[in-house]
Amino acid sequence: MKVLVTGGTSGLGLALANALAAAGARVALTGRSGERATPVAAGLPLATGIEMGVRDDASVASGVDQAWSRLGGIDMLVNNAGMGMRSVNTHFMTHPEGFWEVPADGFRAVIDTNLTGYFLVAREVTPLMLAAGRGRIVNISVSHSTMQRAGFVPYGPSRAGSEALSRIMAADLRDTGVRVNLLLPGGATVTGMVPPEAIAEGRRFLDPEVMGPPIVWLASDEAAEVHDERIVAIEFERWLHERNSGR
Repeated sequence: MKVLVTGGTSGLGLALANALAAAGARVALTGRSGERATPVAAGLPLATGIEMGVRDDASVASGVDQAWSRLGGIDMLVNNAGMGMRSVNTHFMTHPEGFWEVPADGFRAVIDTNLTGYFLVAREVTPLMLAAGRGRIVNISVSHSTMQRAGFVPYGPSRAGSEALSRIMAADLRDTGVRVNLLLPGGATVTGMVPPEAIAEGRRFLDPEVMGPPIVWLASDEAAEVHDERIVAIEFERWLHERNSGR
């Protein structure tokens, strides 16, 4: 399996890339800085680091081309690159702001990364997968409560948009060999998006490694025909058991 993971230098992206690489996949992980992506990838087996700014069309096209060339194709795209609330309010967990207080430039930056970025990378990869006759796209999402939580503009709307995008992508690709699914942790996760003071307060957070088992399964032969599913990582074992029991 040859996998492209966007935003793979830290947090959920690194956990996803690490799990896939440990399972034997060849992984290309991207970051806004190639100088960071390269050494991070060097720490994983069969991985390569690529510079890609998901908000820039030319950077996305170049990054996908490099990934395809280095991996010898792309069997799976994991759309993960994103910006969190800290980019517009560093203390959003303890001092949330109303949407009217969010700077317009900050709003646009998060939407461009979390929503437009998913679109741009998928738009670049999908024709290659269609030409190959198969492929898998996994869009990383968040809990519905996060999309509706007070003080979570623009992060909540950006993730709600990316989830709607994923559903439409699945509908558009239903009669093709390309499969599209959603994957989310199922709760707040320890990443660079979480303010340090929230962690210091002893709040309960999930470990990013919770994403490992479901992403490895989604890359497996067993999941070859799985399409338009919304998989919650903390509920994965129960979900899989119920799925297998229902066959």
